[in-house]
Amino acid sequence: MKCAGLSVEQLRTRSVEPSSLTLLGLVRHMTIVEQDWYQRIFEGLDVALEYESPTDHDADFNDLDSATLDDVERNFLRACAASREITQRNELDAHARGADDGFVVDLRWICVHMIVEYARHNGDADLLRERIDGLTGD
Repeated sequence: MKCAGLSVEQLRTRSVEPSSLTLLGLVRHMTIVEQDWYQRIFEGLDVALEYESPTDHDADFNDLDSATLDDVERNFLRACAASREITQRNELDAHARGADDGFVVDLRWICVHMIVEYARHNGDADLLRERIDGLTGD
C-alpha cells in the first residue's frame, strides 16, 4: 500500500539523501527478510535469498536499475506466501531448525520479530513516500 500509484522510477527514488533507501529497495529487503527468517532459519532450508550478493551486503537496496516492479512484487508475494504456509503448518512453540551459533528461537519469536521489522520499515516507507509525492499511504 505504501507503493500504490507510484511508477517504478519513483519507487527507485532515493528521497532521503545520502541514504540509499528506496521504496523498491525496502520491498526487496523484506523479501529477503521473509525468506531468511521463515525458510532458512525456521525451516533450516538451504535457500538462495532473492537479492543476496556475496560482494554487496546491501544488494537489496542497490542495483535497482534493472529491477522491474512486476518481478519485485512477484518475488515478495511468493516469499510472503511461503512464510504464511510455514506458519500455518507449524505450532508457534516449534523451534527453528536453522538458527546459527546455538541461537534458540521459536516460531512465535519469529512472528513477533517480523511484526517489529514491518513496523520499522513501514515508518521508513512513510518518510520516503512523503518525500516523493506528499502522501504516506495507508
